[in-house]
Amino acid sequence: MKSMISQLKQALNRNNIALDAVSCEKLVHYLNAMLKWNKVFNLTSITHRDDMIYLHFIDSLLIAPYIHGKTCLDVGTGAGLPGIPLAIMLPETKWVLLDKAGKKARFLLQMQVELGLNNISIAESRVEQFHPDIRFDSIVSRAFGSLRLLTESTHHLLANEGRWLLMKGKYPEDELNDVPSFVKVDQVIAIHMQGRTIERHLVNCIRG
Repeated sequence: MKSMISQLKQALNRNNIALDAVSCEKLVHYLNAMLKWNKVFNLTSITHRDDMIYLHFIDSLLIAPYIHGKTCLDVGTGAGLPGIPLAIMLPETKWVLLDKAGKKARFLLQMQVELGLNNISIAESRVEQFHPDIRFDSIVSRAFGSLRLLTESTHHLLANEGRWLLMKGKYPEDELNDVPSFVKVDQVIAIHMQGRTIERHLVNCIRG
């Protein structure tokens, strides 16, 4: 545990991300749980701990400055990314982690309990069939699909002043040329991760 926390803190420091000791312990617990459950539930193809720290946790946490409002939806959350790291970092925000896979939902429910995350809830549903009582200030996606698919599937879930935040690798030129008429791309932000040589972009959209 101590060596993992040390590795995590080094990665956080490289990327100028501030997390307290309790939050770091939660992330390490979460990482180890992912590896344990992955043997049965196939949660992630990334299984080297150092890679998980950067490509799962740092990747998620670097978009924290762009989270808008207090109610957030993580669409196609899978193993809980980016929702769980962001919920740990931003305890004042409320998160719904949405995934259609029952096995992943069971893992997320277990993490909610083990990590003591009172600011998250889990929804097992297809996004088109998801109709909660609230609309969301931020709708975030890391692996759900294209910009068009995300916005068309979730337009009924976005608050009037809300934002779509789509995490991408390379600059998504083709997707930006295929934006639905009701969507306006506000920014495409290059996310610079220290410690890995990879491309990351965040597409920040509002209603057009």
